[in-house]
Amino acid sequence: MILKDDLVVDVATRTGPMRTYFFHPAAPGPFPGIVLYSEIFQMTAPIRRFATFVAGHGYLVAVPEVYHELEPAGTVLGYDQAGSDKGNYDKYAKELSSYDDDAKSLLSHMAGMEQCNGRLGVIGICLGGHLAFRAAMNPEVAAAVCFYATDIHCGTLGAGKHDDSLARAGEIKGELLHIWGRQDPHVPLEGRRTILKRLDEVEANYQWVEVNGAHAFMRDEGYRYDSALEYQLKGMMLEVFHRKLALGL
Repeated sequence: MILKDDLVVDVATRTGPMRTYFFHPAAPGPFPGIVLYSEIFQMTAPIRRFATFVAGHGYLVAVPEVYHELEPAGTVLGYDQAGSDKGNYDKYAKELSSYDDDAKSLLSHMAGMEQCNGRLGVIGICLGGHLAFRAAMNPEVAAAVCFYATDIHCGTLGAGKHDDSLARAGEIKGELLHIWGRQDPHVPLEGRRTILKRLDEVEANYQWVEVNGAHAFMRDEGYRYDSALEYQLKGMMLEVFHRKLALGL
């Protein structure tokens, strides 16, 4: 499928313009819309490839710069210690309410685009997994896929490191797919069990997958990348989106 990837929009938010990159098929739409939340490094080459993969299956994909009020537009942090330190600093410098306001603004913007048919979903990786989890609390989100979402189990997202994501889990009404690596030190067994218990308490509509993988095993750069797992899990992700968004079931 031929794609268009040249649409860049500074989406208006409460804390200023949020640079957002859009990918969609060149064929006539409209298409379901999916927000792809990146790792702490923003729009890296692996995230761009991930976005084009999803768009190539018939979706309008938006990748926002999650640190738009903290970093100049276009900032991409490196996959090195300096980039990791800066990304983690920004993760805890940003107000929790700003993450939520950004999600509402972007979902509203996407729903009004001519390329979008109004059906909405979210994907997130690492930090983005947590942001996708919170974005799914918006009632218009029909499906969410979270890859090794950080900070949910310990409630430490945002300034003050005191979020309410688990407390609000019952607000997620769409289908949720959680994917975890058993060898991921950022979300240990006890943390995963805490999240799982809470999802059962609120009777969430969810699927739960744990694989033998380290943190960032989906990132197609670096020594932790597992291409076999990526192939398998992207298929599961697409099944959820095709059923909930493309078919609207």
